[in-house]
Amino acid sequence: MAEVLVQFDAVVTTKDGRRFIPRACGRPSGNVWEGWIEFVPIGGGPPVRTPRETEQPNRADLLYWAQGLTQVYLDGALARGLLEPVVIEHERPVEPYFEGPAPAPVRRATVPAGVARPVLDPFSVALQGEDILLRELGALDTPRIRDIVLAYGLSTAEQARMATREQLTAAVIAGVRRAPSAVMPEQETRPGS
Repeated sequence: MAEVLVQFDAVVTTKDGRRFIPRACGRPSGNVWEGWIEFVPIGGGPPVRTPRETEQPNRADLLYWAQGLTQVYLDGALARGLLEPVVIEHERPVEPYFEGPAPAPVRRATVPAGVARPVLDPFSVALQGEDILLRELGALDTPRIRDIVLAYGLSTAEQARMATREQLTAAVIAGVRRAPSAVMPEQETRPGS
């Protein structure tokens, strides 16, 4: 059953001035827990949810993920959620509006055996800008960045095991830049890029 894990005090505002209160939600899904973010509009209107943001092996790890979300991450999550807003017929106080996250994005990590699921999708975050991706990676510890590198095939296991935090971050950035489906906004405007 879905539950609200963290109700944030922060307010997230869209470019057109709409304001939302974010909350991290989760539910068990098979042998893992999946998490997504819901945004409740201030002053009325339909709530919005993101696609699945993470999968964790248990509720405690999902709660740890939810408690570590930054304002920058929440801003990006609202932008993702507004791409295809979902309208809710009625409101249920302090409980999630949805029984699960929105449909999964096209790009999925292939997690090798023995590697933890990545805590973020660098290709989705990169669509908001390389600076935001760098900030999000900067908030993660070295093992979490290594998980991202391995899950998205951005380096060999041997190279990732030996790499420093800076080298792992560079591998993520280089992999995102090489991906044809993840053109960075600042690269779109340059002629001849």
